[in-house]
Amino acid sequence: MKQDAAETVALTCLAWLAGNDELLPVFLGATGASEADLRRRAGDADFLVSVLEFLTMDDAWVIACCDAQGLRYETPMMAMAVLQGESRRNWT
Repeated sequence: MKQDAAETVALTCLAWLAGNDELLPVFLGATGASEADLRRRAGDADFLVSVLEFLTMDDAWVIACCDAQGLRYETPMMAMAVLQGESRRNWT
């Protein structure tokens, strides 16, 4: 997956998350982000990684998002790996 495709996947997941009235407050509380941050930081790769990190914490969230957005279940994790790049990977 290339960088632009990974960003598109992350934005798709962000859109799903923003429209999820039950899960959005959990994300905002966990990250300290505000609803204004969602719009302001949507183009920020680090913020998009945080969206994907949050989403991939729970298989049920991944399944719900991917089913709603027509994505394969492994796609958010693949996109996160691309956006993180080599410098953010931790194998310990």
